[in-house]
Order: sequence, then structure tokens, then C-alpha cells
Amino acid sequence: MISSSTPIFLASKSPRRRKLLKQLNLKFKSFSVDMDEKIHKNELPNKAVLRLSKEKLDLAKLKVKSGIIITADTIVVLNKTILGKPINKKDAFRILKLLSGNTHVVYTGYSIFNFSNGKTISEYEKTEVTFRELTDDEIKDYINGGSPMDKAGAYGIQDDFGAVFIKKINGCYYNVVGLPLAKFYHALLRAL
Repeated sequence: MISSSTPIFLASKSPRRRKLLKQLNLKFKSFSVDMDEKIHKNELPNKAVLRLSKEKLDLAKLKVKSGIIITADTIVVLNKTILGKPINKKDAFRILKLLSGNTHVVYTGYSIFNFSNGKTISEYEKTEVTFRELTDDEIKDYINGGSPMDKAGAYGIQDDFGAVFIKKINGCYYNVVGLPLAKFYHALLRAL
């Protein structure tokens, strides 16, 4: 367990990341940073999530002046195409239809900065996820439940119904949720 008297801040509006940090028994405060999470043309997925987590870190440093800051970004990649968060229900349907019966890769990049010692750690993890074939009705029911709208790839592996879309995963489950817990935990220890 990590016990630190240093205040920890999670710069993320993701309820999933907050829940994951609580699993580590961390005491932290969270706030969000607003930025355009745009992927550059021809940018490699691992480079994109690292860049975005670092840019979020730079913005977070403007809000907090001490302690430890944590940022992260997750993207879904299918056949070298990055699938972001859906812009509307029609887009969510399109994304889920693409993922149906295929294997995609989830990348999460995270950055940790400790003001007291100046250490910055930025890393990423990737996990392969294979979907079973989905019916149009399953996709529509899932979308109508509202779950896909704030998630990269338009699904949550941890969701009640989104979980049944998954045929298998190869890699860290928690990475697909939004933060590769084991790898992140060791990175946080190195930042202390």
C-alpha cells in the first residue's frame, strides 16, 4: 500500500479512473482540465496517449502548485484507425458496428508529476480486446442506456451490458477501464 502525506490530485473527469485509484486505497482530490483531445494526423497511438496525458499535466500544473498530479488518456484503435468518444448516438452505433466481431487495441497513457522532487513519469499500456458479433438490437439497447457517450470506442468493459460484448482480452483489464493499475502503481511508487 502507498501511504504518503503528500496530497494527490487526479486531473480527470472520468468516474472510472476515480474508482480505480480508490481501489489502490489512495486518498486524492480530483478536478478536470478542459482541452481538445485531438489526435494529430499520422500520430501513432502510443505517442498520442502520452502526448495527451502530458498536455493534461501541463494544464493541471496551472491549477495545483504542490503535491502529486496524475493525468491519463485512453484511446481505442481498430486497424490503425483511432476511434474516439462518439459525438452522438449515430456515431456510437457506427463505432460499435465497426468493433463487432473484430479485435481492437486500447491504449492508455498516464503522467505522474511530484512537485516535491520534480519527478515526472509518463508511460502507456496497451491491451487487445476482441468483440463477439453484436446484433443491431444489442447495440441500440446499449446506446439508448446512455453508457457509450463518454467513452473511447463507445463502450465500457466494466459496464453491466458492455461487458457481454467482449469475447476475450489479451493484456491488462484495468487498462481498458482507464488506467493499467499494476503498472501505474509501480510508477507512482517511483515518483514518491
